Amino acid sequence: MKRGLLSAVFVLVLDCSGLAQPAGPGPAFYVVLNSLTKNCTVVDKTPRTDTPNITVASDTIYRTRAEAEAAIKTLTACKQ
Repeated sequence: MKRGLLSAVFVLVLDCSGLAQPAGPGPAFYVVLNSLTKNCTVVDKTPRTDTPNITVASDTIYRTRAEAEAAIKTLTACKQ
């Protein structure tokens, strides 16, 4: 009886641990600045830092593309 109860508790603990995991990350949008053309664009992938002409215009990660496009208008690096 004790072994059966212990086995049931063990199975429940293993099964419920998957339910406690947070949901996957949502979409992320970044504002990047091309230093050659002085244009800012919105990208949906993490910008690569090894490209010499592309820099991140803002450290903020935006949840929607609309938020990122609105931020382009307010960032000083994008107004030049």
